[in-house]
Amino acid sequence: MQTRRVRIRLQGVDPVVERVLDVPARATLPELHLLLQAAMGWVNVHLHAFEVAGVRYGPADVDQPDDAVDESTASLPALGDRFVYEYDFGDGWTHDVEVLGVGGDEPGCVDGQGGCPLEDCGGPHGFQRLRDVLADPQHPEHQDALAWVGGSLPGFDLAATDRHLRQVVGAVPESVRLLLGLLDGGVKPTATGRLPRTVVRAIQEQRPQWAFYEKPASREDDLRPLEELHAILRKVRLVRVQNGVLTPTRAAFDDLEVIRRLRGWLETGDAFVDQLVVDALAVILAHGPIESSELAARILDLIGHGWTVDGEPVSVDDVRMEFAGMSGALQGLDQIVLEDWREWAAGLATPLLPAAVGMVAAWSEHSTQPHYR
Repeated sequence: MQTRRVRIRLQGVDPVVERVLDVPARATLPELHLLLQAAMGWVNVHLHAFEVAGVRYGPADVDQPDDAVDESTASLPALGDRFVYEYDFGDGWTHDVEVLGVGGDEPGCVDGQGGCPLEDCGGPHGFQRLRDVLADPQHPEHQDALAWVGGSLPGFDLAATDRHLRQVVGAVPESVRLLLGLLDGGVKPTATGRLPRTVVRAIQEQRPQWAFYEKPASREDDLRPLEELHAILRKVRLVRVQNGVLTPTRAAFDDLEVIRRLRGWLETGDAFVDQLVVDALAVILAHGPIESSELAARILDLIGHGWTVDGEPVSVDDVRMEFAGMSGALQGLDQIVLEDWREWAAGLATPLLPAAVGMVAAWSEHSTQPHYR
């Protein structure tokens, strides 16, 4: 994947808070926003904007100045070599961003220094005041400040930041690569448009846990995750039938485009389902293997009780059934695995939804504690 190396420096703080990153060269501004959040250590709970040469880019679905440009229409190259990234207009965090040149072969965090300020600490001035209070054991607010930051301010961890950044960039799930590889060169589907038996059994050999029974599978619906995965790849046009042959499209050979299309499929437009999937993946990532009823209960706690099904408040059973309906697709995308037919666990793939990764990161921070100013 082609990358560009960028340096981000937070204005108005001392010691310096800075990151050097390799980011996808064709990253859209919404994608770049998530990468900057992950790299700096913010948890994406406030508004943001990009600005260069007097032109301001921001999300189209929130209040922005009348002359602001919808950020989804622009990508990193549109911003030139230097630009500004603003986050949390109340606290006023301003980041200077410089494009240094061509990056490495893969996205990641190359270097950095300085821990990220805490969310809602009052901007550069409030952050400095917090540091002063923490440094003075005799200050009347010292103990409150110490409790808020959890004993000490967070530092910069290069390995953890690199790992988080790579998760936000995403990676093509191995099962997607496996199926696309089997279809490369073209295969003839069945008369009903299904995958031929040779492909089904090749997948079963690599993914035996997908089978309902131990006997050799004959049709793709004998392996529900495969059936779902085939449907997804067709829906997002990563495979197509042309002249009676099923084959990958050109987009299937572009990792960044594959990730974008799979993420787009997971964002259904149904607010309840979308939030349910994000919360489910976050809980599984943070908790580890978890039984379906407990998972549903935790999801309901996160979603809240304002949702209804057929006029009745949504229940744990409703959540469990909705998740069960998505589980085959999530298995096919390597996001989850079913252990011992009882518990859901995280799949081997990098999570496809940055929001789920962000939730796990936020839970590890102290931002849920009472705010100190």
